[in-house]
Amino acid sequence: MYSLFRRPWMANNGAAAPAAGNTGLKGIIAGGITGGIEICITFPTEYVKTQLQLDEKGGQKQYNGIVDCVKKTVKTHGFFGLYRGLSVLLYGSIPKSAVRFGSFEALKNQMVQPDGSLSISGRLLCGLGAGVMEAIFAVTPMETVKVKFINDQRSANPRFKGFLHGVGIIVKEQGVGGVYKGLSATIMKQGSNQAIRFFVMETLKDMYKGGDSDKKVPKVVVGGFGAVAGAASVFGNTPIDVVKTRMQGLEASKYKNTLDCFWKIWKNEGVFAFYKGTVPRLGRVCLDVAITFMIYDSFMEVFNKIWP
Repeated sequence: MYSLFRRPWMANNGAAAPAAGNTGLKGIIAGGITGGIEICITFPTEYVKTQLQLDEKGGQKQYNGIVDCVKKTVKTHGFFGLYRGLSVLLYGSIPKSAVRFGSFEALKNQMVQPDGSLSISGRLLCGLGAGVMEAIFAVTPMETVKVKFINDQRSANPRFKGFLHGVGIIVKEQGVGGVYKGLSATIMKQGSNQAIRFFVMETLKDMYKGGDSDKKVPKVVVGGFGAVAGAASVFGNTPIDVVKTRMQGLEASKYKNTLDCFWKIWKNEGVFAFYKGTVPRLGRVCLDVAITFMIYDSFMEVFNKIWP
């Protein structure tokens, strides 16, 4: 059970390796604490990224860059304005992790080689499958509500008073489909995201081992590899992330579908519009992986000492 709730690339690479006696409950609690702390630390960069992606050219343009976005947000809404939409991610972190890693393990069991490893193509396909599953069952509704929360704050008179209140308004006005905007874009984003990360992580790990399968990769090195993999995924699928964000915004109705959204952004704003928010997203993803490894390992070490 434990394997369903850990980072798949941690297996056999010296990162957060489970000690004897670990239980699924320990992994769930440690992973939950890690996810909560990680989100609280990195969420402001996600907020700024989303604001910049929603900031279209023309009369509605509000920000001149990252620093300007932060200054105006803090001035208007206070420091905690940078955390609008945080509750949505906190509420969705557990099912998101369960779907992603549960799907990966299920696919891995079907594709694993006799020696217990996965080929490069196997890692790509398992990562792709896990990303698609989490997009359908967790990420799309969670991200849609998050983007609508952040977009709501941009209006003169914000309507959403909290998570449940906001979801209630969205479902009442748009139906259940209102929280499933941009599904195809999210599937493309999550699928490519996981495929890229698994490919880069496993390739760098193999290069470090130099053909010696028994060689351990230090946790700090694995964290560095994770940051590189995260950066690669950012540059690889930021255009998809921009389209997904627009499709999930409060003005998503002006786009017929994902392809129409892509075409209108290209036609009206140019190719560089697809890379809005790259810097803050890059910082968030790199921090995400590094912080996850460090905090998770720390909590598991403590649990193994005080909880036999």
